[in-house]
Amino acid sequence: MLDGLRTARGVFRSLRIYYGDKERNAAMHRLYRRFVSPGDLVFDIGAHVGDRIAAFRRLDAPVVALEPQPALTRMLRILYGRDPNIVIEAAAVGAAQGVVNLNLNIDNPTVATASLDFIDAAAGAPGWTDQVWTESLQVPLTTLDALIARHGKPAFIKIDVEGFEAEVLAGLTQAVPALSFEFTTIQRDVARACIARCAALGYGKFNAAVGESQVFEHADWTDASAISRWLAELPMETNSGDIYAYLG
Repeated sequence: MLDGLRTARGVFRSLRIYYGDKERNAAMHRLYRRFVSPGDLVFDIGAHVGDRIAAFRRLDAPVVALEPQPALTRMLRILYGRDPNIVIEAAAVGAAQGVVNLNLNIDNPTVATASLDFIDAAAGAPGWTDQVWTESLQVPLTTLDALIARHGKPAFIKIDVEGFEAEVLAGLTQAVPALSFEFTTIQRDVARACIARCAALGYGKFNAAVGESQVFEHADWTDASAISRWLAELPMETNSGDIYAYLG
């Protein structure tokens, strides 16, 4: 019961943070409309409390949202379950279909992860010292290719899965027009693997937004080598952000 209360407190804290900042939400709208037009299908991989779903729906885009945490899936269905243009799937996404062990941070559902390497990287790292993963459960695992086979090819894929991003991209064998994946400075190797995978899929244009700024760092699109150098030079305290890959 106490764990349930702690999880509920973490979920409601996330709702307040991610839905309550009007300037951030406006910046998100400006950023995503570069990639998403009315009627375009979007995949939200690691939907969390659904603030990105809200952004995509404001752009009149149908959304397929994947979120493996039961508490968050329930919240997403409360918020969006009656919208016929939103599909919510309670599953993780990776390199192959099956099941995967999801590690839960009871006090901070934002950082649930299927990556033990992510947990090891966070141990003792600045900005992560209060984060602990005390529970786990097995959840269904699907792939981006399988989602495309079921729902169609999206115009944009957003990926935010706490250190499992390279596994998600390993399950994609066909480029979509654009995608984003989260990076962290505690696991730059994962981001480098994601950049390499995107380059192998044919993406030639890259940009990035730091933290929750929703503002591109580079005035012009750059290539895989340049974005990798930028990532390597970031100070540790940058913590996280998103890298965008665009076919152009």
